Amino acid sequence: MKLNDILSEKFDASEWEAKGYLLPKFDIKAVAAKTHANPTWVHFGGGNIFRAFPAAILNDALNTGEYDRGVIVAETFDYEVIDKAYAPYNNLSLAVSLCSDGNIEKKVIASVTEALKADYQFTDWQRLVEIFRNPSLQMISFTITEKGYTYNEADLARGLQPVFAMGKVCALLLERFKVGQMPLTVQSMDNCSHNGDKVKAGIAAYAERWVKDGLVPAEFLAYLKDASKITYPWSMIDKITPRPHAKVKELLVADGFEDNDYIETEKHTFTAPFVNAEEVQYLVVEDNYTNGRPPLELGGTLYTTREIVDQVETMKVTTCLNPLHTAMSIYGCMLGYTLISAEMADEDLRSFIQKIGYIEAMPVVTDPGVLNPYEFIGDVINKRLPNPFMPDAPQRIASDTSQKLPIRFGETLRKYHERGLDKKNLVLIPLTLAGYARYLKGVKDNGESFEPSPDPLLAELQAIVAPLQIGRADQDWSCLRTLYSRKDVFGVDLYEIGIGEQVESMVKELYAGPGAVRSTLHKYTLAR
Repeated sequence: MKLNDILSEKFDASEWEAKGYLLPKFDIKAVAAKTHANPTWVHFGGGNIFRAFPAAILNDALNTGEYDRGVIVAETFDYEVIDKAYAPYNNLSLAVSLCSDGNIEKKVIASVTEALKADYQFTDWQRLVEIFRNPSLQMISFTITEKGYTYNEADLARGLQPVFAMGKVCALLLERFKVGQMPLTVQSMDNCSHNGDKVKAGIAAYAERWVKDGLVPAEFLAYLKDASKITYPWSMIDKITPRPHAKVKELLVADGFEDNDYIETEKHTFTAPFVNAEEVQYLVVEDNYTNGRPPLELGGTLYTTREIVDQVETMKVTTCLNPLHTAMSIYGCMLGYTLISAEMADEDLRSFIQKIGYIEAMPVVTDPGVLNPYEFIGDVINKRLPNPFMPDAPQRIASDTSQKLPIRFGETLRKYHERGLDKKNLVLIPLTLAGYARYLKGVKDNGESFEPSPDPLLAELQAIVAPLQIGRADQDWSCLRTLYSRKDVFGVDLYEIGIGEQVESMVKELYAGPGAVRSTLHKYTLAR
């Protein structure tokens, strides 16, 4: 069983279907031909998340028979991905959904019709120029991570042949400008706040420099900022897509699926002809397009307003997912866990995060309407976090905790204070923040040492709690006021909003000695 077999005129689908593989229901070659002649969508970033999610959504849309154009992927960073993960398989891939009940769904993805290297040194660049000059092009999109939207002075100074992704995209938009200022939507699908603004700022930086240096007319910059021509919608995307998993490869080998080799490029991209991801996924997009768009709602995308996209993101980041992740990572590290899924089998930890979300954070959440907050948390707790196929670790999630606390918990605390809500309802969120002062000591609940995860403020914050000793009740705790009054870390001064003393008392319990983390967690979670 090989992916390229599917394109053979003598292809026999019976063996694949008997083993549970979902095959494309559309004419792959016909879709590729129509897309080549009149492309509608170019996606920058050919990594695992793209194949497992946006490309899979389009695949589902094509399966309905109501659409007939594929997506062209353009890689701006790691060109080996094109050579090793796309070209040998005629752009086909296998998406494996890892379900929390241990089952897997295997779906062949055939929506990618071309895979191009987005760089001037390759002949693919001329094909991209041709695509951007085509009036049929409706949307370009991105999964290049938040770092992909950056730029620096050296790249800005390269003129019309930049190296960074945003510079290359700006150069291609210049080609579209030259042939009549044709409309287009520039759509980020990266998991970062207000992502449309980030891609807009990155592209504008190049255009502004080129105008200043006399390389392009000022009208080009005006074109990029004209909302009737170019739009930069916001989106919220959420789907965990880890590198190819050994367990998945074993299952595919047992089926007789031969395209299962791991690929590691020189730039340390980890991929394969198959991608594995969790079953749960969300893509909520601001519906603001100037030249039409692919009907991705046929594959489950939710289109709405910018305001609602923002509400969905806020719901996820401050209530339904991110704060739960941080709470269980802090305590998971202290209790010696190395897997999030294993933590979810711990009754104290499961109850801890469940009550944070449902009871303490929910009162300040705005229901966006398109996604129910209670159902979102239900998926997180019952499907996503317990998933044994997701080898995520509390140590990874605990990275940069000082940068995450202001949003994940500070926003909820601020809203409680501003709205005059009863802070007696806050027990487990204060316990999370108290746990951070104990976590910073780098000592597990059993007395063994551990290395706290990387954090730009780690050394500074550890120095604040350095005077504290585990197992001593009669010590000077005044350093805690220094810690918990820091708005840069917690988003608010905990004393100004009236919970600083409460958090301090919890810290003292957590420092009582070996086993104190578990007993304190159990006590407050049970009482809540």
